[in-house]
Amino acid sequence: MQKNIEKIKTLFESLPYIRKFYNKTIVIKFGGHAMVEEELKKSFARDMVLMKYVGINPVIVHGGGPQIGGLLAKLGKESRFVKGIRVTDNETMDVVEMVLVGKINKEIVGLINHFGGRAVGIGGKDGGLIKARKMKIKGEEMGFVGEVEEVNPAVIKTLEMNNFIPVIAPVGGGDEGVSYNINADTVAGKIAAALKAEKLILLTDVPGVLGKDKNIISSLSLAEARSLITKKVAVGGMIPKLQCCMEAVAGGVTAAHIIDGRVEHAVLLEVFTDKGIGTAIGLKK
Repeated sequence: MQKNIEKIKTLFESLPYIRKFYNKTIVIKFGGHAMVEEELKKSFARDMVLMKYVGINPVIVHGGGPQIGGLLAKLGKESRFVKGIRVTDNETMDVVEMVLVGKINKEIVGLINHFGGRAVGIGGKDGGLIKARKMKIKGEEMGFVGEVEEVNPAVIKTLEMNNFIPVIAPVGGGDEGVSYNINADTVAGKIAAALKAEKLILLTDVPGVLGKDKNIISSLSLAEARSLITKKVAVGGMIPKLQCCMEAVAGGVTAAHIIDGRVEHAVLLEVFTDKGIGTAIGLKK
């Protein structure tokens, strides 16, 4: 009996957050170990179903770099990167679409539906969701690597209104129907801004943003986040993640979060607890 009472108490502790985020949109970038390890994938899918049933609207944007690289290797095609970005020629773009839109997207949709949700998988080209343009890096030919020119969130809003969970592959459409491979963090940030989402959550393979002392910084203003980049405290892959979060908050998102996707129920811990986990960017202090 006491165990059951404790469970009820836990539910009541979540009530203020359920009330706060009821009918609000939370955009989640799903990637890293959370998208590879079977138990974490299942846990994530169940968490999305729970969020939807308590009245929160999760919108999922997924990556797939390692899976793309794996298939390219099997096909005998070498991956080449410039500044951490995969050079995407015509053959590589075909693989990108196959892996992101045809495989990973449908796996995530299938898991969410298996656990009682109603997920719908779409690519950025569907419904004109993501208009993209070719990314230019001086002195380099990047092929079909794109950047987001414009987001038309009508298709997402339609899915939300009909109680579906959108699962989005980060492939955009350019002129004459050309496909572009776009960084998933960037897509998640742009979609969050277009939806004026309550939160943007990036699932990563690190505990959060670390300070000079290598301890997690729980909260950052936009100015503090910029300073970490300027002073080279934030380095490597953390720089584009911070930039993505800052742009999203500047674009109207209430707060952005960089959290450890290797932790089971990471998203629920962030949304439904006082302290949350990882680093919040843009929260008013």
